[in-house]
Amino acid sequence: MNGDIIIDKEKILERWAEYIRELFKSDRKDHKIMKNNFAGPPIMKEEVDTAIKKVKHGKATGPDNISVELIEALEDFGIGKVTHLLNEIYDTGQIPTDLSKSIFIALPKKPGATECELHRTISLMSHITKILLKIIMLRIRNKIKPEIAEEQCGFVEDKGTSNAIYILRTLIERALEVQKDVYLCFIDYTKAFDRVRHDEIITEMKQLNIDGKDLRIIKNHV
Repeated sequence: MNGDIIIDKEKILERWAEYIRELFKSDRKDHKIMKNNFAGPPIMKEEVDTAIKKVKHGKATGPDNISVELIEALEDFGIGKVTHLLNEIYDTGQIPTDLSKSIFIALPKKPGATECELHRTISLMSHITKILLKIIMLRIRNKIKPEIAEEQCGFVEDKGTSNAIYILRTLIERALEVQKDVYLCFIDYTKAFDRVRHDEIITEMKQLNIDGKDLRIIKNHV
């Protein structure tokens, strides 16, 4: 806003709403809701139990105020209720509005930050929705695994930044031993994961023969 610092609370909220809309704006085409693809096995209680254990604990809840720890504390009863709910969602392909809402929180990247761009935005979403997404992710992992290169470290189970750092250090040490130059290129994609081209991802997932119900939920809510 022309470099001016906004003080009024209502205007601050308006500015943040404008920034969030711009941040997640996409040029993808409007898509029709999928209604006629019903392929895919029902969600089992064992899958829900596994997903609950894999979802990060100690995280803030979404608008429904239901934590994964609460579901876990209800043991078999809680798992059964969640399984029934998730199967209703899975069969319809539509996540209820209450479960699809998120609360956005802005965290300053450095003290005294006044511009929206200098904040990291995180969203608090329903833990039940997280469990559903974790189940879908685990289901499709085996189908996408052959497409992932060995060199890929990010977003791959048992691989991460520490693995990449170890490989890089090893290469540099070997290069020093034989007195060879090493050239590194680091690319920082601004807001890369906030502006994913979903149409291309859906197309690729279709080619990988992802189960229709999994694909339908993903496509209906991107």
